[in-house]
Amino acid sequence: MNAPARLRPMPRNQRGAVLYVALIMLILLALIGIAGMQVAGMQEKMAASYRATNVAFQNAEGVTRRSENALEAIANRTAAPANAPLVDTDIQQNCDVAFDPVSWGRGRPLTTAQAVNVRRIDACIIGGGSLAMGDALDPVTPVYQITTFATDTATDSSSTASVDTVFKL
Repeated sequence: MNAPARLRPMPRNQRGAVLYVALIMLILLALIGIAGMQVAGMQEKMAASYRATNVAFQNAEGVTRRSENALEAIANRTAAPANAPLVDTDIQQNCDVAFDPVSWGRGRPLTTAQAVNVRRIDACIIGGGSLAMGDALDPVTPVYQITTFATDTATDSSSTASVDTVFKL
């Protein structure tokens, strides 16, 4: 038997509320997606900056270690390593020269891939200084202040780093 057509309600006075709700939901999802893309882009920039800073610091550490090896070779009167960033004439012997490692590092241009400044400071240290903790200063063992500068890349660098160390043979 056929059911009469009157048993099913006839759609009357539909105003399309579902369409409006669906459009609002789509707009909200689009805004959430845009915000997520902006956050991801910012995190990518922060990660790139962190990486560049870390690479610059590692390069400065490498220059410092190579300088220490070169100083040891110079003190032992042996051949300096092939990649040595300094020679014996680069070592400053004057205690009267005021040297500020921070201003020296800030004064390096971004086009400088690496730089090193070495001062022999054992004659500048008073015997009761904190380096020897009150012991007599050994005149045979030299003490050096090594300040190095490096960038993250050799060209088009975006980050720099400086390392200032005291090196005792």
